[in-house]
Amino acid sequence: MPPRRATIKDVAAAAGVGVATVSRVLSGTGSASPETRERVLAAAARLDYRPSALGRSLKLGRSGGLGLLVPGLANTFYGQLADGVLACARSMGEHVVVGATGDDPEREASLLGSLVEQGVERVVAVPSGDGLGENWEPALRAGLRVVFAGRPGPGSAPSVLTDDRAGVQAAVDYLGGLGHRSIGFLGGPATARERLFRDALAAIRMPADEELIVAARATRDSAYAAAASLFQRRPDVTAVLAADNTLGEAAVLAARELDLRIPRDVSVIMFDDVPWAELCGPPLTVVAQPAHDLGYRAAELALRDRPGPDRTLLPTELIVRNSCAPRTPR
Repeated sequence: MPPRRATIKDVAAAAGVGVATVSRVLSGTGSASPETRERVLAAAARLDYRPSALGRSLKLGRSGGLGLLVPGLANTFYGQLADGVLACARSMGEHVVVGATGDDPEREASLLGSLVEQGVERVVAVPSGDGLGENWEPALRAGLRVVFAGRPGPGSAPSVLTDDRAGVQAAVDYLGGLGHRSIGFLGGPATARERLFRDALAAIRMPADEELIVAARATRDSAYAAAASLFQRRPDVTAVLAADNTLGEAAVLAARELDLRIPRDVSVIMFDDVPWAELCGPPLTVVAQPAHDLGYRAAELALRDRPGPDRTLLPTELIVRNSCAPRTPR
């Protein structure tokens, strides 16, 4: 058996640094201290690491299908987005290499390096909530064709997004119209919707209460802890907007555990019209996003030869069900 070829992860482990740091040092982009640079170069030489990645693969002009990086496929929204990417790639005769980043910048950097080592030249990605420029700008400068989906990326790379501003505003307007004044927000690693929530409150002349704005990591346990903490710390909260379906699920579970009735005690709206939302008791009001279309349009942009628009914006829709009710005195 031939010896296993060293990977960028092996170099990172040997040098005691992160994968993103190794990528910066070896590509000659970004910043690193002289000591760190020496450790990385020494580890690469010791392991006989030979990056085939960015520059070399792209200069050879190889076409290696389409890469897809998403936070995770257990989340129904990202599963639907992936279905859209796969449908487009299938229609164009391309294969797809899929990776789940867990919204972790280090994992994202490692998967990106693996894709390029495999000769993949075109990527659709939902970028991680942090470290965007650190991971993606060297790849973009080297000519990797990237289309960001669902979240904007750095630089001038094209993005296919949903109209989150309109979606958040519609949800806040609806809750405000029902008389709610203590509206909580459950957010995740990507903070854009949190900023839009603050803007939406300002638009209806409602001050933002910082204690009602809670962030969670990209795990179900963290989402549940954030929702339970919000309900326990602030029993005066009468409505909650959840930034995705994982956080919406956490809000429903935490409310049940704490004997809060939806919508009598607390109204709930979440982003993503996933199948269980309509089957929930009561059915949840949602800000629906066209996840399948999002993935299809992003893959179409990545795979076609002619340049596309810098930003494509797809509409959101507030679907009113039975999880919201007028505020009642407690």
